[in-house]
Amino acid sequence: MTRDGMILGRSGRRRLYNGVFVTVCALATVVALVVLAAILISLFRNGIGAFGFRLFTEDTPPPGGAGGLRNAILGSVTLCAAAMILGIAVGMLAGTWLAEYSREGRYARTVRFINDVLLSAPSILIGLFVYIIAVRPLHGFSAFAGSLALALIAAPIVTRATEDVLRLQPRALREAGVGLGTPHWVIIRRILWRTAAGGIVTGALLAFARISGETAPLLFTALNNQFFSVNLLRPVANLPVTIFNFALSPYEDWQHLAWAGALLIALTVLAINLVVRILATRAKHP
Repeated sequence: MTRDGMILGRSGRRRLYNGVFVTVCALATVVALVVLAAILISLFRNGIGAFGFRLFTEDTPPPGGAGGLRNAILGSVTLCAAAMILGIAVGMLAGTWLAEYSREGRYARTVRFINDVLLSAPSILIGLFVYIIAVRPLHGFSAFAGSLALALIAAPIVTRATEDVLRLQPRALREAGVGLGTPHWVIIRRILWRTAAGGIVTGALLAFARISGETAPLLFTALNNQFFSVNLLRPVANLPVTIFNFALSPYEDWQHLAWAGALLIALTVLAINLVVRILATRAKHP
């Protein structure tokens, strides 16, 4: 075979392999979109019937009674709000230390490794850990324990986002502050955090979307409550556990409420992801 023939043969094989690879990727994308569409259609078809004004104004009913998910919705908001306060505080400080003070030492590498482990840790393990340190010593389930478990899930996400966006800030910002005699912590608080606010908010929103539907850690910490309660030292109603209980029940009215709650969480996560995309687009094209 001539040299030109060998080159043409290699080029043909490369085009064939590239075509096969592109086809496989396209098929995988189609399968993922079909599965996502099937999930959304199933949620809308089964949950839209119970999705109304009563869902947000009445508490969870007894079997066969009329009601909504007001206590579970407000309980989830309470849990997630408390968790995000803890997660953002810890995540921002940890991410700032990794980006500005760590100097890539052994301790910093250890902290970063542990943060990466927590990012991928199963949520049920976090729930069991919080059960051991916050539920058993207090001899009871509580909203505080549930918020702590959710905060441990949210904090690594905020930490990674904060570190990444701070490292992307121009060095000139730091040098300008130092040239004016400004302490480093003031430069971080008044300059770097403000310029990186969009990325930090994006990370916080992604963390909120992650914890909003977590069920396993709440089964070991906050448990559930049939009534409305805002006492952080007592079990509190929440959407994930309510959906879990109602979906497995033999009562058709509870199953409808479970579908409505699942639809509500799906719409919330979808809205958060849309906001994240908008913020990311504005950050790239101000």
